[in-house]
Amino acid sequence: MQTEISKVELRNLRIEDYKELRMTMQHAYKPADMEMEQPYWDEKDIKRLLKIFPEGQLVVLVDGKVVGSALSLIVDHKKATMNHTYEKITGNYSFNTHDYEGEVLYGIDVFIDPAYRGLRLGRRLYDARKELCEQLNLRSIIFAGRMPMFNEYASELTPKEYIEKVRLKEIHDPVLAFQLSNDFHVIKVMRNYLEGDKNSQDYAVLMEWNNIYYEKDPVLINTRKSVIRLGLVQWQMRPLANVEALFEQAEFFIDAVSGYGSDFALFPELFVAPLMADFNHLSEADAIREIARYCEPIRKRFQEMAISYNINIITGSMPMVEDGNLYNVGFLCKRDGTFEMYTKIHITPNEVNYWGMVGGNEIKTFDTDCGKIGIMICYDIEFPELSRLMADEGMEILFVPFLTDTQNGYTRVKSCAQARAIENECYVAIAGCVGNLPGVNNMDIQYAQTAVFTPSDFSFPSNGIKAEATPNTEMTIIVDVDLDLLKELHEFGSVRILKDRREDLYKIKKLTAAQPKPEAGEVKPKTRSRK
Repeated sequence: MQTEISKVELRNLRIEDYKELRMTMQHAYKPADMEMEQPYWDEKDIKRLLKIFPEGQLVVLVDGKVVGSALSLIVDHKKATMNHTYEKITGNYSFNTHDYEGEVLYGIDVFIDPAYRGLRLGRRLYDARKELCEQLNLRSIIFAGRMPMFNEYASELTPKEYIEKVRLKEIHDPVLAFQLSNDFHVIKVMRNYLEGDKNSQDYAVLMEWNNIYYEKDPVLINTRKSVIRLGLVQWQMRPLANVEALFEQAEFFIDAVSGYGSDFALFPELFVAPLMADFNHLSEADAIREIARYCEPIRKRFQEMAISYNINIITGSMPMVEDGNLYNVGFLCKRDGTFEMYTKIHITPNEVNYWGMVGGNEIKTFDTDCGKIGIMICYDIEFPELSRLMADEGMEILFVPFLTDTQNGYTRVKSCAQARAIENECYVAIAGCVGNLPGVNNMDIQYAQTAVFTPSDFSFPSNGIKAEATPNTEMTIIVDVDLDLLKELHEFGSVRILKDRREDLYKIKKLTAAQPKPEAGEVKPKTRSRK
């Protein structure tokens, strides 16, 4: 795998991709445990597939290079579920079995270049197939999977017994286990499915994934999602031996919320603070500048995890030094491999006096595969002008990583976040840190209650709270928000705050960003009230 990935893209296959597609197939099947004279499709075969069913042929690209693919046909359900061979289901490789009137998306091939395995790109291709199945209003996805480890157990187990042991994780079969983990169930075992597959003893497992929306009307492919799932992390401050320990804990939460199908993972403000323990002998200002050196490695690791877990990650915030100035920044690491940075605009007196921190100079929204979002760090939520400017740009979800040491500070963040949700007719998700760090100056205690707030109208909770975590307890909350409800609110709400503004009397607008003029932060004791 590459040391750093800039972009991951999943799209339909094009004939111009063929040279890279062929090379990827050769890499994928070169070490395979089956005898194949030609371990790739000819260009004429790919042309035929693209002619009869272009939307069913998918590729995944890393930095513009094809590294994996999934190829499919539509076939009759009866033909797909009866005993057949690979040659028969593909019409002797002519693909004349493809039938637009069929009910099943039949998978004829999936492969990933070995150099790019471990990024869960195969899972991404499977998920795209499921989405295609739903959007074409097909009954199910069916394919015949190999059992490459069966040869080692054939003398003592039947195929049925082998499958059961793989299901129970008593035997690890990388192919079969992967398919079972992707919600496919076994229909039957077939003999002599794929010629030359000796390690499977010529067996194949016919598997199916059922489309629960089969009765519904089809929709166009790649339509915008309406229901977005948020995974919010209420992070426990704890001593950490090194930055790898931070990554291990962060990946635990990303794995958890990704496992529930979350579209976003949100971490709190300055959740990296435990790393300052090694520099507690320094002044607060020097200690936080020391951990700023971790900013780039943290961004790269989170960018990699966004790809691997197929989730958009909002990295909370961390210190960053640029041109001698100390900023509080975070990153939106998108699941396509790209990233964008956001900066805390308003700096609290505590952050200035103890750390010499300065504010950023850019107010912006972010386009994602789940709509337009805004991100504001803690104290920024107490300035309503920022979110109003974001709402004017079409923001639907506002994410607020925060860090407060007292319940007073948390009350300000919570109350302002609820107000922003109401006045901007959007969802607001906040996530904070909990626990104590007695070994870190100026970061010793935390108070938080992670939550998602909504507008206040009949389609939403009467108290404007979609979900709340238990206060001061490490946990995650998984929350679904419906963007279509916001559209209805804008047009048909009991009140229409955005529409009813008196823009003939007042307006809010952005100014050209000025260059920062920081003053040296004087590190001296002050009344401590952190946000």
